[in-house]
Amino acid sequence: MSSPPVSGFDRRLFLTSLLGATAAAAGLSGCAGGSAAAESEGVSTKPLADRVPAGTSLKIASYQNVQQLQFKLAKLPRLPFTVSSWVNIGAGPDVINAFRAKSLDVSNNAGIPPIQAHYQGFDAKIVAIDLTRKPNYLFATKPGSDIHTVEDFRGKRLAFSQGQAQGVVLLRALKKAGLKYDDVELVPLTSNQFLTALQSGQVDIAPLANSQAPAYLKQYGGKGARVVKTDVVDLLNLLWAPQSVLNDPAKAAAIAAYIPQWAKGQVWQYEHPDVWNREFYVKTQNLTLDQAKSISDLANKPLFPAGWDEAIKWEQETADLLAEGGFVKKFDVSTLFDHRFEGIAAKAVPAEYRR
Repeated sequence: MSSPPVSGFDRRLFLTSLLGATAAAAGLSGCAGGSAAAESEGVSTKPLADRVPAGTSLKIASYQNVQQLQFKLAKLPRLPFTVSSWVNIGAGPDVINAFRAKSLDVSNNAGIPPIQAHYQGFDAKIVAIDLTRKPNYLFATKPGSDIHTVEDFRGKRLAFSQGQAQGVVLLRALKKAGLKYDDVELVPLTSNQFLTALQSGQVDIAPLANSQAPAYLKQYGGKGARVVKTDVVDLLNLLWAPQSVLNDPAKAAAIAAYIPQWAKGQVWQYEHPDVWNREFYVKTQNLTLDQAKSISDLANKPLFPAGWDEAIKWEQETADLLAEGGFVKKFDVSTLFDHRFEGIAAKAVPAEYRR
């Protein structure tokens, strides 16, 4: 059964239905106030400690164990704190809920989850930035589709996740193609439902990560499924953490110590695609070497800017785009960035990975 389209009056509420009652209540408070003040504990401006105090621990998101594998293969130095748990979590809505439950201290996401958290009234800050220059997502069609371009999306059912990177990529692609929200039917789903929705014909189009496309086309390409590529990028790959965590001097110092390892792990993966293809895509994702290579060939070169001006500008454009559609209220995104951490990632990598 198809989900209802997202229309003018229900746009502001439909995400909360995906997140459950607890998040829904917070989302309504966010709608009323238009800021994250509801759960703010005050912004910490204290300088970061030079050393991580003994006994400090962090709960770190590591979707599909990517971070642990990077650290292991790159043989990075031991972290100066305890990782009490590596949490296998990645989707923005799930991360926000984990932050609320205090079961997660820091996560790697795209630019849209911090915007969504702010809208829901949850106070969290961005602490590291990696710029993405090439598209990480493409649009897959259902089997038997006659869709070939983004312009063909008119009148079609599109899988849409407001709180995830795939959602903003879709909105930016529609805007670039001159399509308005009313020209399409946005079907509210989370990204882990996209493949099933495509296979069943619940939606005509869904944004898929480059890493998902080879397996989908292998199974359904012969049945008329295809991909539509665009040059729309999801610029920000970032680390972020709840304000309550950042207000803890010991945990803030631990995050500052984690950022260089995070950056170095991504550089190592980029520089060793053959090893990563074999150890990650083949051994853990059950892809063939050819499929793995087709993904790594599209990999973005990590770029950790010393300054965050471009990132803030892009984040503001994203928030404004969501506000134009009635998905969030307009606000100044500069409040989402904790500048105490600015430049830490850049200092940890060679100059060629800073711009």
